[in-house]
Amino acid sequence: MNSTWIKNPLAVLAAGAGGGIVVDGGKITEMVPCGKHPRTPADIVFDASRHVILPGLINTHHHFYQTLTRAHPQAINKELFDWLKALYPLWARLTPEGMRLATRLALTELLMSGVTTASDHHYLFPSGLDDAMDIQVDEARKLGMRMTVTRGSMNLSTKDGGLPPDSVVQDEDTILSDCERVISKYHERGEGAQIQVALAPCSPFSVTKSLMCACGEMAAKHDCRLHTHLAETRDEDAFCNQMFGCSPVEYLEEVGWLNDRTWLAHGIHFSDAEIGRLGRAHVSVCHCPTSNMVLASGHCRTKELETAGMSVGLGVDGSASNDNSNLMESVRHALLMNRLKYGTSITHLDALRWATTGSAKCLGRSDIGEIAIGKQADLAFYTLDELRFSGAGDPIAALVLCGAHRADRVMIAGNWRVVDGAPLGVDVARLRWEHGEAAKLFLDN
Repeated sequence: MNSTWIKNPLAVLAAGAGGGIVVDGGKITEMVPCGKHPRTPADIVFDASRHVILPGLINTHHHFYQTLTRAHPQAINKELFDWLKALYPLWARLTPEGMRLATRLALTELLMSGVTTASDHHYLFPSGLDDAMDIQVDEARKLGMRMTVTRGSMNLSTKDGGLPPDSVVQDEDTILSDCERVISKYHERGEGAQIQVALAPCSPFSVTKSLMCACGEMAAKHDCRLHTHLAETRDEDAFCNQMFGCSPVEYLEEVGWLNDRTWLAHGIHFSDAEIGRLGRAHVSVCHCPTSNMVLASGHCRTKELETAGMSVGLGVDGSASNDNSNLMESVRHALLMNRLKYGTSITHLDALRWATTGSAKCLGRSDIGEIAIGKQADLAFYTLDELRFSGAGDPIAALVLCGAHRADRVMIAGNWRVVDGAPLGVDVARLRWEHGEAAKLFLDN
């Protein structure tokens, strides 16, 4: 691979790199101070004087398949449980081709917003969708994106006192067998991994204690991470107390998940004592501000979580509760939502940190999420050419405050994946048409 000097950026979210960044072998090899040149001449020089450079954004909670049911008439203006009850029967229609198009579209949207690593929480397995994980890995590899593929699951249906219908759940033996298969086939360990696997039973109201325990044991055996929804709504608290006789955090401890392998989606309704317990266990939380506002679920206590020792990441959440796959937009939402609770002590740098280093910690990675020597060369480049940025004094703050939502360029492992706003190798117009046609299946009653 040729070395590249990314020269004289308009601004860069890193100290000591005013003169640019040198990339070689898929990694960052030098930070160039203002007015200086690289110690060793680079093979390629890229003029970044129009660009504000961030670490590649990292999305740590999503549901790709939900791109097929955005702004669905039956689900608009509902809170979580009613929203799910309206959509579960529709999602039972999901086919392998629909799954492929939904995944391709979600990953492309994320990439165009500046995301270089994504995690999708896929727990829906109607009949015929046994290869959902294989589809996701294939699509991520085609785009050149990093991905933590979470083999999600549901085995507690309405007949057993759960929320989902029988048509979208699997039995425990089937789930665990496929978890083993997916880990064995795809889980890459160590620095620079493109595909990693996590185990992700959906939520307390859709899985059994037995499955939660078994997934925890399997994750420890194979050195992979654990993910689930927890404490998203007050209804979930009531369900846990009624079904299991304990709170969501007590439930997490009972099933063996109160440890540093675990990152949780939402984490809204924790008491001070519960936050202390989670912090001592080094559990991480993915903050999903956009979805939390759309579904009126509540506010994640980000400041208290971090004070307790927890890592906080950022996620767009499902594209039927967001309703898009744009993490840069969610960075702005995170800032604004947290300002309402904490005032100006929360800054644009906090929101960007959640989407980069905080999210990397959620995924158990130390090789991404930061612009520094030795880190992977995953970078997002934004311009300030649009009218919305005119007059902006601080380029990095402007990305958040003025509402940046599309990257001009994206680099992953030293390779360009977006150039001039266009994802390489993707016919966006065709993807829009094909995905739109697939979504029509979910509009019929």
